[in-house]
Amino acid sequence: MSTREDRLDAILSKLDHEGTVGVEALSHELEVSVATVRRDLDLLEQRRLVERTHGGATRRSVDYELSLRYKEAAATEAKAAIARAAVDRITPGSVVGLSGGTTTFMVADALSQRDDLLADLTIVTNAVDIANKLAIHPNLKVIVCGGVINTSSFELVGSFVDSVLRGIWLDLAFVGVHAISADSGGMTANEDEAYVNRLMAERAEQAVVVADSSKYGRKAFAAVGGTDVFQAIITDDHLGEDDREDLTAAGYDVELAPLEQSR
Repeated sequence: MSTREDRLDAILSKLDHEGTVGVEALSHELEVSVATVRRDLDLLEQRRLVERTHGGATRRSVDYELSLRYKEAAATEAKAAIARAAVDRITPGSVVGLSGGTTTFMVADALSQRDDLLADLTIVTNAVDIANKLAIHPNLKVIVCGGVINTSSFELVGSFVDSVLRGIWLDLAFVGVHAISADSGGMTANEDEAYVNRLMAERAEQAVVVADSSKYGRKAFAAVGGTDVFQAIITDDHLGEDDREDLTAAGYDVELAPLEQSR
């Protein structure tokens, strides 16, 4: 059971069927340490999905089918918190790159609400949904990279994107990924998008991964890059302390955006 979210799903499934779980049994079943299980149960308790007991946990008196909807809401909340933290890094007059993705789209949404930044800012993006989101602001300069559109992600890819990005320089780039780990860096499911994301990061004075904590420890098909192209990661404060230490030790500046501000 390689990732935290996978373990949490397994624990919730076991609770759904048995009503109670023990730390020792979960440690053996999930092949992780007792300390890791305790941290997972503590996190589920924080999310109001379990009640901790001596030596384990019990299910709360809620419909566990709601846990999926809870996770979706929590992911949206996390992305909103990350987006606000990202926008706080932007200074007036900057040239900012935004890759495609749901988290970077929320960065665009948060930015659209900041009148103090919009009048003197240039946005470069390969995502048509982000461009459409920001195009309504007349004082904001939006540059869209040409290319072939990926209809599943609204991202433009191909040689036209390459020619545009290689001809410009960015102060800051926010790049979304499908997965990230301390050893492998950022990854996406599509090799063409991974190439564009890496190029955008390379063209920036500072490149920042924006990804909620559920992406940590996962793997995806195509590598974007690690600390060779990214200097920082903005994620939510549900990232475990050990995970944060691993990322910091790998060389990333890690910012944890507090979810409680979005409640």
